[in-house]
Amino acid sequence: MTLLGRLLNNRRAGETHTAWNLPHLRGPELLTLTSQDFADGATMPLKNCAKHIGGADQSPHLAWTPPPPGTAQLLLVVEDIDVPLAKPAVHCLALIDPTAGHLDPGALSARHPGPGVRVLRSTVGRGYHGPAPVKGHGPHRYVFQLFALQTPLDGTSATPPADRVRPRTLLPSVPVPVLDRARLTGVFER
Repeated sequence: MTLLGRLLNNRRAGETHTAWNLPHLRGPELLTLTSQDFADGATMPLKNCAKHIGGADQSPHLAWTPPPPGTAQLLLVVEDIDVPLAKPAVHCLALIDPTAGHLDPGALSARHPGPGVRVLRSTVGRGYHGPAPVKGHGPHRYVFQLFALQTPLDGTSATPPADRVRPRTLLPSVPVPVLDRARLTGVFER
């Protein structure tokens, strides 16, 4: 597996196609997103990584500053921007009640989401899917992006229910404006 990682070393999705860089998801960056499990740009603990590499696949603790007045919903997008594909892999997609100020560890579980959390489809399935980069591919950055939405994602009958749509179909249909946003990056390497 290490050889495969080295062969793919120059192939990385990059930031261009992240949710953060979608034109309609741009907005002020006044929110602050933090975790008790890792600092911005630091290594994520093994407990937050996939089970098949020895982790617990437990979503990390996340906390944020209060969203602006008028926030109807928070959208959390977790993407691996170093995956050797054309676009980042979505490791988690969730809608969060704006009155929540944090998520406890494991709150992004597909089977037992935390209070006020609605887990949507990701690239792999539902719920949080921890880091499991190809061995030898180098460090992978996992970008946790939080968006304060003025309009709920399922706000109109013209759109299909958010939990039935794939991430790359859902993200371009997020209603505007984004009132505020924040991001936090964790790193993991095998």
